[in-house]
Amino acid sequence: MNKLGTIGLNFVLIILSICSFAYASKENVKKILIIHSYSLKNICGSPQHQGVVEALAKHGFIDGKNIDILSYAMDTKKVNNTPELIRKEADKVLSEIDQLKPDVVVLLDDNAFATVGLDLLDTGVSVVFSGMNGQPEDYNLKKKWMNSRNRPGHNITGVYEKLHIAEAFRVQKMILPDLKKAMIISDASPTGVAVMKQIDIELRGIDTGIEVATASTSSWEEYIDTIHSVCNDPEIGTIYPVATVLKDKNGNSYSTSEIIIWTAKNCLKPGIPVNYSFARLGMLGGAGVDFIFMGSQAGNMVARILKGTPPGNIPIEDAQRYALVFNLKRAKELGLEIPSDVLMAADVIYNN
Repeated sequence: MNKLGTIGLNFVLIILSICSFAYASKENVKKILIIHSYSLKNICGSPQHQGVVEALAKHGFIDGKNIDILSYAMDTKKVNNTPELIRKEADKVLSEIDQLKPDVVVLLDDNAFATVGLDLLDTGVSVVFSGMNGQPEDYNLKKKWMNSRNRPGHNITGVYEKLHIAEAFRVQKMILPDLKKAMIISDASPTGVAVMKQIDIELRGIDTGIEVATASTSSWEEYIDTIHSVCNDPEIGTIYPVATVLKDKNGNSYSTSEIIIWTAKNCLKPGIPVNYSFARLGMLGGAGVDFIFMGSQAGNMVARILKGTPPGNIPIEDAQRYALVFNLKRAKELGLEIPSDVLMAADVIYNN
């Protein structure tokens, strides 16, 4: 499915040259290039990729038959996580796009959109993004790529990652009726700042019955200190960790998965997953964004483009679906019993 998946961080130019030659002999085969902001196995990017491919297949576009799907990981969290390295990756991607001339470029998460997508504005390449945390209007201040969300008007459209956090708090309250206070822990990265703005927008004017406190951490050590403090605070009933990358004093980077796994092991507080897959890593669960479905929304847009609809005529969508997910092993560890009616409504239940 991911022809370049094993290549990892670097395009192998000779292979790409062979691929380019192959494309020349298959004129009717459409080319889709999926650019991951993070690694190919990242817990946020991988399910979006899956959703894109599955949606295309439902529309009759089958990888290896009538379309070719290529993928590339910019790895801008774990490895290429300085502005200079991110820019270098973006320039590499842009150069290969110029060579490959894909019919549609799909950009997963913000770093790919900010550094590649905006540079493709009003080119001959159709662009679909998925998992955007930054506000589309904020990106529009950098380059006018969008006339409006309902009618973008240029060559770019996609799916904004609505967090559904009010619903997440509502579900958590069903599990923890006495819940009075929640702590949101982010990082100081551009994505972390964007997520905090999303949370503020989504909760504005909504009374969830829960006091919301926030903490932004700029290093791994600060995150550890914050978690220890939060988890020893009896007033805080649940946590909502949204940090995506942190560095320690030695320059080592910690990815989203590593952060969530460490948090679950070191904090005996129920946790709300921004991405429902976080429950698989040890969080209690609740309502989290369905990243596979968000990717399928983007895949539906790609299919429409392949069938002839200009991207500028396709409205930008919010991520439409959240999933109810619970980790029963974690619930037992915390001494919690999830109400049976809530469990019956769950989309996914983990026991690990």
